[in-house]
Amino acid sequence: MGVAIFNTYLVLLFLLVHFRIVRFNLFWKASPFIVLVLLLFGLLVPMGWGAPQGSALVVRNAVSIVPNVAGEVTEVPVVANTPLKAGDILFKIDPTPYDAQVKAIEAQLKLSRTRLAQMTTLYERDAGRGFDVEQRQSEVDQLSGQLEAAQWNSDKTVVRAPADGYVTNLALRKGARVANLPLSPVMAFIDTSSTIIGVEINQIDARYVAPGQEAEVTFKFAPGQIYSGKVESVLQAIATGQTQTSGTAVAPKAIEAAPFVVRVKLDDAAFADRLPAGATGTAAIYTEHLKPTHVVRRVILRQVAIVNYVNPF
Repeated sequence: MGVAIFNTYLVLLFLLVHFRIVRFNLFWKASPFIVLVLLLFGLLVPMGWGAPQGSALVVRNAVSIVPNVAGEVTEVPVVANTPLKAGDILFKIDPTPYDAQVKAIEAQLKLSRTRLAQMTTLYERDAGRGFDVEQRQSEVDQLSGQLEAAQWNSDKTVVRAPADGYVTNLALRKGARVANLPLSPVMAFIDTSSTIIGVEINQIDARYVAPGQEAEVTFKFAPGQIYSGKVESVLQAIATGQTQTSGTAVAPKAIEAAPFVVRVKLDDAAFADRLPAGATGTAAIYTEHLKPTHVVRRVILRQVAIVNYVNPF
């Protein structure tokens, strides 16, 4: 953009001199250098923090699906990459052993309640002990708790979608045996209930970025289009500034000025929901400072949007 403005001035200067509108004296000979300095330090450099630009990435939360109970898979009705609603069935586990456990505890609980009623009747007639009533009541309470846990296990043989989204890279099939081990997820569920758009802004340009500011984003997924939005938040930590508990002393490492991440929310919620995870693009944020630079940044961003038709990177 700076080159275009400078070249425009050179063409204009040539025409003015050619048609003898101005005399080509020392001032006009030096004017291109003066314009270049003013353009560089008065517009292009301040534009970095007045209207910063950075790479944008669409991120979605991924849930590793691990069943709460182990067993043999009897049905996998879900289809990969097909939209699902929260509560839709992902797969089913053979409930036979868990249903049998529920029935066994129900039988024991029925007997315990009968004994409790009998002991209570005897105690009320002064023919029994209060201790026996309390003991039977304790048995009923214990069996009620066991029945609740057994019923919970039985219900968990049907694994459901935790949110709106879809399953990707589906390899689970009927007949497979699954276990309730955190390190052995059986499928990956992509949560589409919220769309996260992160924008990398160089630290030197992030000084004036704040929530609520206007933003514009163009995506490779939708070349030629500009989508407006707002800054939701500026992440207050990145990995290079994170410390972890360890038994070793501080290990010196190379310090680099890694970009800060700004979270942006698009005004067009329907389009945001359609964006695939991993979609990339370019975003510009318009701060409250140096507003004349916003015009140039808008033009540059629209140039990037048009170039997206042919630029795969």
